Amino acid sequence: MPAKATAFTLDTAVTDGAAPRAVKAAGAGPVRPPVKAGAVAPLVSVIVPALNEAETIEDVVRAIPRDEFASRGFDVEIVVVDNGSSDGTADTAREMGARVVSEPARGYGMAYRRGFQEARGDIICTMDADLTYPAEAFPELVDKLVREDLDFVNTDRFSLLNNGVMSRRNQIGNACLSVATRFLFGVPFRDSQSGMWVFRSHLLDRMDLRAGGMALSEEIKIEAFWHLRARCAEVPIRYGYRRGESKLRVWRDGLGNLVHLARRRLG
Repeated sequence: MPAKATAFTLDTAVTDGAAPRAVKAAGAGPVRPPVKAGAVAPLVSVIVPALNEAETIEDVVRAIPRDEFASRGFDVEIVVVDNGSSDGTADTAREMGARVVSEPARGYGMAYRRGFQEARGDIICTMDADLTYPAEAFPELVDKLVREDLDFVNTDRFSLLNNGVMSRRNQIGNACLSVATRFLFGVPFRDSQSGMWVFRSHLLDRMDLRAGGMALSEEIKIEAFWHLRARCAEVPIRYGYRRGESKLRVWRDGLGNLVHLARRRLG
């Protein structure tokens, strides 16, 4: 069994704009130096899987703070993975300046795995296309990753969850899956199902990602913390109200995630 990761931090406070408070990771290595003048700026790839999100994709792409990234010394590419949309999602994303790639095989995990293959960045950021995740938090999350010499930063939707943002049924289901993930793999994240992550792209070269559906959210955290022993942290964010039709099939996806966890643990 792989040994436990060498460092894990859990932030407990954020600003009103959902930017995390920096906490030094226990045992973290030296802070990486800032980008020097004249050097090639590191590239951040923001990956957004999308299936029939024409109602929201324009606002999602616009919300990604490209100017703020630039002020901190990062270039940004936005990669929208069109998962078979029939409502013009891809065209709208292109018009907004995103690079659109296609993944015809339906599934949350399939879309992300295609996005990972296509991304060119040194750092990967992920978010859904329904405006639930705070894109404005990305620059500070990336700064945290670099400043504290981390490999993977997860986000926690529940510490600051407002009433009505997520149904009680979904909250219970998420809690059960997170408990199961901690029990089976020792993964310390409070929110194993969060879809907003920031991590170094080189981790993907050693990850064994198999999930084609929603289980990818827990699988990538298991791979980072349990398998690769990556230096990880978790930061609370302000999760928002969803716009558009949900693609989540609560019972089917929830049971599928549990089965996937069991298979990964036994395999």
